[in-house]
Amino acid sequence: MLGRSDDQRELLDAESVAGHLLKSDSVFAFLSAHRSELFPEEMFADLFPSRRGRPSVPAEVMASVITLQALHGLSDNETVDAVTFDLRWKAACGLPITAPAFHSTTLTYWRRRLAASARPNRIFEAVKAVVTETGVLAKKTRRALDSTVLDDAVATQDTVTQLIAAIRRVRREVPAAAAVIEQHCTAHDYDDPGKPAIAWNDKAARDALVDGLVSDAHRVLGHLPEHELDPRAAEAVALLALIAGQDVEPVEGSDGTDGHWRIAQKVAPDRVISTVDPDSRHAHKTVHRRQDGFKAHLAIEPDTGIITDCALTKASGSDNHEAVIGLALLEDEPSPVRVLGDSAYGTGATRAALAEAKHTTIIKPIPLRSPVPGGFTTDDFTIDFDARTVTCPANHTLPIPPSGGVGFTTRCRSCPLASQCTTAVNGRKLTLSEYEPLQRAARSRARDPEWQAEYRQHRPMVERSIAWLTRNNRRVRYRGVTRNDHWLHHRSAALNLRRLISLGLTHTGTTWAIA
Repeated sequence: MLGRSDDQRELLDAESVAGHLLKSDSVFAFLSAHRSELFPEEMFADLFPSRRGRPSVPAEVMASVITLQALHGLSDNETVDAVTFDLRWKAACGLPITAPAFHSTTLTYWRRRLAASARPNRIFEAVKAVVTETGVLAKKTRRALDSTVLDDAVATQDTVTQLIAAIRRVRREVPAAAAVIEQHCTAHDYDDPGKPAIAWNDKAARDALVDGLVSDAHRVLGHLPEHELDPRAAEAVALLALIAGQDVEPVEGSDGTDGHWRIAQKVAPDRVISTVDPDSRHAHKTVHRRQDGFKAHLAIEPDTGIITDCALTKASGSDNHEAVIGLALLEDEPSPVRVLGDSAYGTGATRAALAEAKHTTIIKPIPLRSPVPGGFTTDDFTIDFDARTVTCPANHTLPIPPSGGVGFTTRCRSCPLASQCTTAVNGRKLTLSEYEPLQRAARSRARDPEWQAEYRQHRPMVERSIAWLTRNNRRVRYRGVTRNDHWLHHRSAALNLRRLISLGLTHTGTTWAIA
């Protein structure tokens, strides 16, 4: 059952004894005075529907602890120590000085309850409701979008380690798998979780090991009895099938049917990098920087730094691209806004969707590249979208076929401008999508000095919010997208609350307001 706080203070109540020492503009002082208004008991009533059993830690106390934990980036054990020994935490939670803290597993228990509920991000929603009630964003019509990579909580594994771990997991989770592995798998002793004892500087030995492990994985998948699997077992089998194929290819000279494999010469686009956390991915935020982990996506109001929405996704994959997630972050906007973003958000499909929603795009266009350095780009070709024709800089006009692919071919061979246009033997080719009019219009607007001034003034402010988000919190504490997404929402809620307090957040007795 849901526990309740005692309205009557104890003799050694931390707020009474040391409350005057709290900084007035701190989250500690705010929660000490207003935690029950911010996190009312009824907000968490559905988590404990039964009226029987031992009472839980009061909801306002746990919500305050979760908020402070996310704000300060503490582990569960560090959080319990803070609640036990730090007077600021005791005052914020309404605890007496002599009160012992709860066990660290209580935090895990509450996170699980929240995750299993219909509103797992209710703490973020509560702070967002305060933002709305204060009207601090009422006249703010800009939203800046950006993303950042968060490091995962696990070690990146090589192919050999992943294959062994995946086979061991199938043996552990799938009934009858142990017998199959014992009978058919010979490349490694799967009782040993470590790497095989081979001469790792011997390429032939390494190749033979990879070939044997992949063959073992295929034998396991092929000989498992056909019966219904529970979710954990099904996930283990699916992961083994993925691991057995993502990093390997048939050996040279093989047609792929003789069962001999080697490490592939390229990296799979959506490669699983660890069997411990199958959601973690390679991330390439820039050409020169590679990280392993997840992507945090933010929509912020640039003047105040308030995070209006957030999401955590895998670090790769078309469904997790900034342009796709950015649209989802704007879905709850009550009215059209001016959307600022870098060129990652400048795809044609995203521009079309934003235009349909009546938003104004202040998004940096995707840079154009010329086949010849300093030569002609697509914008140097004149396009008549009504007549569906394209005219090159040398004044050759061709119709645009339904596919959108236009090839000038023979016209380039004798063209005096060819050296500035293409190096291809078959001449210059253009691929024009259905979004070409939008992209051309965007590039034209981006040359306007007023557009550039607005972009330079307001878009970079999202970097400030990202710096707040990642300070001492670049590495996530949990495994999987779902749990880390919940953490991101708690972290964003804590940052928003701190920002509101710095802007003068107060409670008048009936409503929230900015003083």
